[in-house]
Amino acid sequence: MQDQVQDRYIAMISESKYGAVSIALWAKTALISKHLDNSLGAIHGIGLTEYMVLRSLMRAPDHVLRRIDIADALERTASGITRMLMPMEKIGLVQKELNERDARVSLVRITRAGEELFENASATLNAKSETLLKNVDGKKLDVFLDLLGAI
Repeated sequence: MQDQVQDRYIAMISESKYGAVSIALWAKTALISKHLDNSLGAIHGIGLTEYMVLRSLMRAPDHVLRRIDIADALERTASGITRMLMPMEKIGLVQKELNERDARVSLVRITRAGEELFENASATLNAKSETLLKNVDGKKLDVFLDLLGAI
């Protein structure tokens, strides 16, 4: 009991409410990411980051993006995205395309197989997310999404 009081006291003096929110978001994000990554990997053979690449491509006009745009969307480096895309290309989820205007720009397009995997993985992600967030009612989810949008 005394340890819990001391932990709370240390947290109160070392963090503002903003800091506490940031740390709580980080911890919960890590937990959710771990569960989603495990589910997607076990069922579909991709991780959460690969899913997010496919999601970015599905939302893009004509399902095509520059590698740098994918990197920006996922807050990753261009070289990290390039390394991630290689195995995805190898198994047929994405394909490279030439940019007619600029040969230096590398384009990525989702394949039909990638689209199918994305649709199936989305069902898994939605079901797992519902389980993880089962204690939050619909109204609170709406408020939470609004709050996240404000960040």
